[in-house]
Amino acid sequence: MLHIYRQLTGLQAFQTFVITKHRQNADRFPFNDLEPLVTPGRHVLRRGYLKYIAREPALIYRGEYDAIRRILIRRDPDLIHVYFGNTGVHLLPLLRNWDRAWVVSFHGMDVQRRPQEKGYDRKLAEVLQLAPLVLVRSLSLAKRLLDLGCSADKIRLNRTGIPLQNFPWVERSEPVEGEWQMVQACRLVEKKGLLSTLRAFRRFIGNYPKARLVIAGEGPMKEVLLRSINELSLGSQVRLTGFLSQEDLRRIYRESHIFVHPSELAADSNQEGIPNSMLEAMASGLPVVATRHGGIPEAVQEGVDGILVPERDEPALYEALVKLASRPDLWRQMGKQASRSVAGNFEQQQQITKLEAIYAEAIKLARQEASWLR
Repeated sequence: MLHIYRQLTGLQAFQTFVITKHRQNADRFPFNDLEPLVTPGRHVLRRGYLKYIAREPALIYRGEYDAIRRILIRRDPDLIHVYFGNTGVHLLPLLRNWDRAWVVSFHGMDVQRRPQEKGYDRKLAEVLQLAPLVLVRSLSLAKRLLDLGCSADKIRLNRTGIPLQNFPWVERSEPVEGEWQMVQACRLVEKKGLLSTLRAFRRFIGNYPKARLVIAGEGPMKEVLLRSINELSLGSQVRLTGFLSQEDLRRIYRESHIFVHPSELAADSNQEGIPNSMLEAMASGLPVVATRHGGIPEAVQEGVDGILVPERDEPALYEALVKLASRPDLWRQMGKQASRSVAGNFEQQQQITKLEAIYAEAIKLARQEASWLR
């Protein structure tokens, strides 16, 4: 994920290496200090015994525990950063025995319960109990963790950092003849509210027939979206770009006028943190029309740099789009403020400095605990 890559490569006071099971997208995410997780082959009977008789967790019966342990002994790190709560559940046998600093960070989908997975919720509660410090991307995620039993005194807010030099503010002119271009950039998944976007846009072109909508991203909902575009007769005015490079995404932002992101709570309780794409679009000067969902209200000041509406309220979403398009002065003012807001609250190096302070705090806590035990 891009926001994680930006954290890793932005560190200054700390050196880091990554343990990974699979190397993917090396061209997009060049990073040299990788430790591939190579697990020794296990006899099928031995693996079957560990899995079905001894009832050992996957980390053990797959041989990953010993493989990670060997890497940690050789590299001798001061701290482990576990990305995603579900990874913490997977690594729980290792974390129970780790005697140095570690932190775990939650990003959105990993705060949901999984009652269909036997023992998962109990193990997640144990991760939250064991973790010296727990990082979250938004206050809304912090609240979810409190509901899961996490102690408030160990939660630390570490927001997504945006490299502002890559998304400079762009001065835009009001489009001629109502040729407004909306953009939504995200994974094509349920919680992004993409069907609400399409239906609200269908209403919008009743007011502005020459308007366009660009949806940038890949995901499992692509075929559903294509069918909906066809059913709504939007084929000539909605474009699905697929995955875009950062340069192509910046170009789309420069050409657009409004960023749309009507996130909603998914059927599996998957919740949004603060969308990276929304922050990037705001940094470039795009006002936002979005929902009061997850961490979005922590980034969008309603009536200042965007308009927020209830989840799944397509008429309200349509009315917000019309409000901006019919008031170019408000549209221009909100765009300028959106760029200022991101610069003040989500600048990348500012957030990296906070992350490194959390690392230093975790190391200090671990050393204090070690001295008490001696």
